[in-house]
Amino acid sequence: MEERKVYLNTHTNLLQLEEPIYKLVDVTEPNCYRNLYPQHEIPRIAFNDRVVPHNMPDNIWITDTTFRDGQQSRAPYTVEQIVTIFDYLHRLGGEKGLIRQSEFFLYSKKDREAVEKCLERGYEFPEVTSWIRANKKDFQLVKDMGLKETGVLVSCSDYHIFYKMKMTRAEAMQHYLGIVRDCLEIGVAVRCHLEDITRADVYGFVVPLCAELMKLSREYNIPVKIRACDTMGYGVNFSGAVVPRSVQGIIYALISNAGVPSEYLEWHGHNDFYKAVVNSTTAWLYGACGVNCSLFGIGERTGNTPLEAMVFEYAQLKGTLDGMDTTVITELAEYYKKEIHYKIPHRTPFVGKNFNVTRAGVHADGLIKNQEIYNIFDTERFLNRPPLVSVSNTSGLAGIAYWIDTFYHLNGDKKMDKNDPMVIYLKDEIDREYADGRVTVMTDAELVSLINEAKKKFNVDLPDVVVETDHD
Repeated sequence: MEERKVYLNTHTNLLQLEEPIYKLVDVTEPNCYRNLYPQHEIPRIAFNDRVVPHNMPDNIWITDTTFRDGQQSRAPYTVEQIVTIFDYLHRLGGEKGLIRQSEFFLYSKKDREAVEKCLERGYEFPEVTSWIRANKKDFQLVKDMGLKETGVLVSCSDYHIFYKMKMTRAEAMQHYLGIVRDCLEIGVAVRCHLEDITRADVYGFVVPLCAELMKLSREYNIPVKIRACDTMGYGVNFSGAVVPRSVQGIIYALISNAGVPSEYLEWHGHNDFYKAVVNSTTAWLYGACGVNCSLFGIGERTGNTPLEAMVFEYAQLKGTLDGMDTTVITELAEYYKKEIHYKIPHRTPFVGKNFNVTRAGVHADGLIKNQEIYNIFDTERFLNRPPLVSVSNTSGLAGIAYWIDTFYHLNGDKKMDKNDPMVIYLKDEIDREYADGRVTVMTDAELVSLINEAKKKFNVDLPDVVVETDHD
């Protein structure tokens, strides 16, 4: 048995034992991990307490799948909408281009027109990349359109290899390596989407496959990237959980055992078990440079990792936004609502109508005195969304005046005094509602209706607004 070498890990500055080489384990029957995924029971999370060290890269970034996975779950965007959203993503990513790439279909004439118009923008970031069928004709299409990289589907669990592709592991590996070689032959970088990795045999198939893919990358001197796709949202971030469910275990295996550089590695999560965001953050923490996201989490079934969430995860991990313009997130939400007619649930973090609205009377009182008490951060500064309070019988004159100031964006000497006759009138009207037995808070629409009557009565200059209902 060959003795493993000892080498210096330049990231940790520790001597490290060379990892063993894992070879393909070809099997006659699929390994479906029935111990973790019993067919007629809830999936199980098992532990072996093998702890993986933190290994966050020096640079981390976000990639975007709004126009690919995001379009698989909704009506297709128009070309104009795609270009507008692409412009927003460019602004959001800032000068450092932290929204690193955006991927597009190339199947239809409309898809290709959208790509051409986005390329005409001349942005360095997001880089326009594609998603294609794995054949030579589509590879050439990528090349002809001037794209440097494309994604291809590389299904890696036995569920897919045996039941969908009707192949053995050995056959699937040779098939994938042939596809990637065909693409590299014409000088296009490949992004391998390792579909269903959280049900795959990580050391029996995924690691051997990725090790061979890295050999091809070195042979052609062209990047072969790995996107670890948690297609069914089974990934968990718990320390000591077993692979293939352990996110950090998968990332460790790809880097340490398959030799995938961090800059070639990204995580693509789904939200079936409410873990898309935390799993993406975990991928960053343990060595992946990229996390793949969709605006507002729009994607198949329960959706993808929300891109806007990872902007704030980045800031919390790095202690800086590094130039990302978070006010663009609010502009995007408004654009989706007004131009695309997409309804964002009101309680969605950062973008929902009620994400920073305080309803409880005692909480509202605290917020009025000092917004830090009940606001997650300065939402007005970072999202152009000042915190709001809901109005009820406990709001008092100060609460009503504060609601008017924030809802109508009144500043300086335009702010409403709590002793203003209109505020006193509104309090009397609201008190009358509750005296008649009301128990719920006043809705925005009801308050605006009252104010529309009162501003005429007291000759107060406030803009006319249209208010969406408070029903999700």
